[in-house]
Amino acid sequence: MSTTTRKASPARRTRRTPAADAPQTLDALAATDPRLPLYQRLKDAFVAQLASRRWRPGEAIPTEAELCRAYGASIGTVRHAIELLALDGLLEKTPGRGTFVRTPSFEGSLFRFFRHRAGGEDRVPQGRILSRAVRLPPSEVGESLRMAPRERAIVLERLRSFDDVPFLCEEIWLPQSRFAALARLPLAEFGNLLYPQYERHCGQTVASAREHLSVAQARGVVADRLRLAPGAPVVVIERLAFGYDRSPLEWRRSHGIAERFRYDVDIR
Repeated sequence: MSTTTRKASPARRTRRTPAADAPQTLDALAATDPRLPLYQRLKDAFVAQLASRRWRPGEAIPTEAELCRAYGASIGTVRHAIELLALDGLLEKTPGRGTFVRTPSFEGSLFRFFRHRAGGEDRVPQGRILSRAVRLPPSEVGESLRMAPRERAIVLERLRSFDDVPFLCEEIWLPQSRFAALARLPLAEFGNLLYPQYERHCGQTVASAREHLSVAQARGVVADRLRLAPGAPVVVIERLAFGYDRSPLEWRRSHGIAERFRYDVDIR
């Protein structure tokens, strides 16, 4: 499902990410598939810079001239690789200021799907971790996250609410190998937004996500947590979140109260 609805971009940080040194960039380029055109290989090398967090979200990447020198490529080839990453939503060009690593706003999906406004403005709902465990994931989750057999995952159960009135409950799975620090983080320190914690404590940045919507009936724990009668309609959002290198980082299933559901999309 796609939508052209966008929220305003966050303020840009003025600090520029460091220009890569020649040995590092040449190694990154050498690691790409030599059968591909140079612009595609450059794109893959740039993705490696994003995935390693050498190029950080919200900061400007090196100038095209710096990248030409570092990678030994022409300005046209460098520009083509950058344009491809901009089309993928990983970079964002700002006229007169440069090219920045895009910081996606994943809370925007909640604003598309559920009504929760105060004073005429969207606001981030309160989030509370109800439980945390480390265990083997269900096969569906393990396959989606490309986890090895018998590899363990961290599972979080979270409730989101406004003014202590719940509207969304979530089941979130994370590979323990990438997110081990979250197994020790005090629950009170998770806060209302999880993705900043992924970056701060685990060095994992969510760059994109794929979502699937369906409708179901509230049963058991879901009905109890959302204070719904058994059988009441709920909207189910399944999300698979990816890093800059398209490796899956997070699988989550959210159940939301159907009467607060909305769907906003521009069709052109």
